[in-house]
Amino acid sequence: QGLKSLVPIESRGPHPIFGTSKPASGLSATDTFLGTNKVPDLQRVFQRSDGLPVHLKRGYPDRMLYRTTMALTIGGTFYCLVALYIASQPKTK
Repeated sequence: QGLKSLVPIESRGPHPIFGTSKPASGLSATDTFLGTNKVPDLQRVFQRSDGLPVHLKRGYPDRMLYRTTMALTIGGTFYCLVALYIASQPKTK
C-alpha cells in the first residue's frame, strides 16, 4: 500500500506559489520592479583593485563590524582560558 497522507488531498488548500512572471498586485504595467538593480554598483565596489580584503570594501561600517567581531573573539578566548585555569586549580578548604 505504501505511505498514506494523514490529511486528505482535497483539504490541503492551494499549492504555494514560489515564483511568478506576473507583476505584483496594485502596480501598473510600468512598475514591474519594486526597486532598482544594485548589483552592477556593488560589483564595481567589490571588484575594485585597491588591496583591501572583500570584507572591508564598504568602508567604515565594515571596519567597525570587523573590529567588534575581533574584540569579542579575543575577549571570549581570554575569558575561556581564565575560566579553564580557575577550574583546574585544586579546591582548598
